[in-house]
Parts: sequence; C-alpha cells; structure tokens
Amino acid sequence: MNDLALLLTPEGRALLDEVRDTDPARELAVATRLRREHPADLVSAALGQARLRQRAAAKFGAGDAGRMFFTPNGVEQSTRASVAAYRAARMKDLGVTSVADLCCGIGGDAIALARAGIRVLAVDRDPLTATAARANAEALGLAELIEVREADVTEVSTQGYDAVFVDPARRGGRGRIFDPEAYSPPLSWAVQTALGAPRAALKIAPGIPHEAVPAEAEAEWISDGGDVKEAVLWFGTGAPGTVRATLLPGPRTLPGRGLPDPEVRPVGRYLYEPDGAVIRAHLVAEVAEEVGGGLLDATIAYVTADALRPTPYATAYEITDRLPFNVKRLKALLREREVGVLTVKKRGSAVEPEELRRKVKPQGPHSATVFLTRVAGAPTMLLGHPAR
Repeated sequence: MNDLALLLTPEGRALLDEVRDTDPARELAVATRLRREHPADLVSAALGQARLRQRAAAKFGAGDAGRMFFTPNGVEQSTRASVAAYRAARMKDLGVTSVADLCCGIGGDAIALARAGIRVLAVDRDPLTATAARANAEALGLAELIEVREADVTEVSTQGYDAVFVDPARRGGRGRIFDPEAYSPPLSWAVQTALGAPRAALKIAPGIPHEAVPAEAEAEWISDGGDVKEAVLWFGTGAPGTVRATLLPGPRTLPGRGLPDPEVRPVGRYLYEPDGAVIRAHLVAEVAEEVGGGLLDATIAYVTADALRPTPYATAYEITDRLPFNVKRLKALLREREVGVLTVKKRGSAVEPEELRRKVKPQGPHSATVFLTRVAGAPTMLLGHPAR
C-alpha cells in the first residue's frame, strides 16, 4: 500500500517515467544510480511497477499499461482488454447505461465499460486493489464515469444500476480454485445477485461443468487468438438456457442449436481442429455439420471430412498419412519427407510433444503437423499440414 502511495506522488510519477523501459538485466545498476538521488523504497517501488507494466502490456497494450498501476495479482487475474471490450460492447448493445462492477480488481473491466460510455460503480474490498483501480481510472481519463468504492461486495446495494458484473476471485493460496462454491464470493451468491438485477454478467472459469450453469443463464465461452479466456453467465438477455462460443478478434459467435453428437466416420482428407471455446461450449456438433464431417473418435474433439469448407470456428489441416502409433515409423517417414519443423498436437494421447520431438529428431527444410490421437479407439498418428 505504501509503495503505491509513493508512486502516486509527483516524484514517484516522474521516477516511473524514467525507469519505464529499464532492461531487467540492468535493474541493479539503475537502482544503484537512482538511490543517490531518491529514497531507496521509492526506487524499488518504481522498478517493481515498471516490471509489472511490462508484463501487463500483453493484456492491456503498451499504451495503457505504460500509464496504469498494477499489483502482482492484478496483472495475473485481470481480464485481457480485448475480452473486456467485447463484453462491454455487448452490455452496451443490451441497452445498459450503468453497471455495478463487483470484485473490480485493478479496474480492467470498469475501464472497458467506461470507454463504452457506461457509468460504473467499481467495488473491491482490498485497499491496495481499490487504490490501484482508482488510480487507473484517473490515469486513463475515466474518473468521471468510474466511482471506486472499497467495500465488501456482499454489503453493497446494486439498486439503481442497469446491470451487475461479478468477477469472483478464483485463486487462493494454493493456486486456481475449481469449485465454484469456493470462489470469493461463491458462485451461488453471484447468481442470486444476478437474478435480482435487470441484467447481469458473471465471469467464471471456462472449465465450469455445464451442469453447474443455472437454467436462467445464457452461457458463453470466449477465446482470444485461439486461447480460451473465460466463460460468462449472462442474465436478462432473453435467451436463458442457450449456449454460445465467441471467438476474438471478430467477434465471431457460434450459437448452440442442440444438435446430437456427430457420428464417428473414417479418416477423410481433412481434419478440423475446433477452437477451444467451441469445445468448451460443447458445440463440436455444430462445427461438424458446418463442414459436413464427423468425429475421428466418439471421445475426441477432432472432426474429419472429405471436403475443405473453411470455417472461423476450426482450423483445417490436410491429412497426408495415417499411421498406427509407432515412433520408429514416424521417424522414418519424417526423414524421408525431410521434415525439420514438426508441430505436435494431441488429444487422447499421453505422449508429450517435446518427448516425441526428441525421439524423432526432425531435420530438413520442410514442415509438418502430426496429430497424436485415437481413431475409433485405436492410438493413431495423422500427418499433415495446414489446409490452403
């Protein structure tokens, strides 16, 4: 708390500008020089904040990250700016003009909401986190739209707000928390709060079991650049019980249509690897129908088809070879094809990609992708390349 207070002073802000681009390898030399003119604790705080800003650039962009204030947990747990902006835009489209952002953290979601023109009450019970959120609203010129309140979210009234957004803490002293009732606050409290608001969005871990999704909610799984980032439970959208997968950038949204599981079929010329959000949302059947394909195996989320039908919801590969799982045969084939760059993908296999690369020792000017999977229950290797 004292470190952040020091950095918010004029001397602290000036020092932050000075150490902005400090190479971690030169920190000791820079610190030694700066301590001749500044207090040691201020120098340490500035260099620590510079490291956090450098880490945060991947989530917030260099421009915003270079002006914001972070805590270690805030960098780790905050929403990626692209995801927060998408969610804020959806709130705007729903007619929301004010949001109670509960468990606001350092303010990443509040910033996105305010930039969409939405008035925000941002609440967090941790004094340091609330201070960072307030400083970030001011640093980005959004203080008029964001009110930051240090309080227990369970004691805050959300009356008078168009919507509630809740991002419960999903990490504890031992790492990630997988039981929704062990979130802080618990998911059941968040759901009851959502049901009492005109509209609401609850950010949850993407691994939540589908049976834990309340019947009143619309469930959306979101990926960014192919990486699954979160699931959101939406209330008040007029679509309870529905499921969707949204891919960023875009956005491109695949709605669920309640299709039955695709049939298992022989390996075709093409393999489609569905986006992680599609898999988490249990919408592989929708992708299989779109590309006219079926599954390689009833338990594996790989789709195979004879025709190439590009889709934003899956990456297509042209399959050139099918082998039973046999490292020696794969090594011989790669040597014959002069493959030096090997991408290893797996589903339903215990083999680690790096272990396989060490064993086959790829060499040569060409590249290939090998899928370690099961075909109708049998361990199989499929060799191919991205479809063109």
